[in-house]
Amino acid sequence: MKSKVLVTMYAALGMVLCGSAMAQNASVGSIKVENAYTRATAPGQQVAGGFLKIENKGSADQLVSASSPAAGEVQLHEMAMDGNVMKMRQVKDIPVPANGSVELKPGGLHLMFMNIKSPLAAGETVPVKLKFAKAGEVEVKMPVNPTAATAPMKQGSWDPT
Repeated sequence: MKSKVLVTMYAALGMVLCGSAMAQNASVGSIKVENAYTRATAPGQQVAGGFLKIENKGSADQLVSASSPAAGEVQLHEMAMDGNVMKMRQVKDIPVPANGSVELKPGGLHLMFMNIKSPLAAGETVPVKLKFAKAGEVEVKMPVNPTAATAPMKQGSWDPT
């Protein structure tokens, strides 16, 4: 149990520290999904984050679930401060305001890939099905971006994104 907590904490820290490079877009109804991506994982790593922006040109909607053949389960999560402690928890849905947008990003709302079936390698894509309460389902192919630990570095510089 303790090792699962540590793996989850390290994954959460990695989500906060790393940025994105490439992304993919998709649409369903009045919903547009933009800049979707995930990050490469280490062998044995069982969790990873998924990030994207959801733009809504219609009435209020909710992201109610996500799934992927790359993971045993995909949960909707949020990270938030509770006093001086950053906590991550599963949420029932993610509201998408009418004529507005919501961003799933490191350190905030995000998708959490649980029980990853094999390591996510930089350069691959991960198919993810998003289900909205009103707009329905849409599949996004999330590019797997390198993490700061696996990204090539330019000599004389360091960029964690």
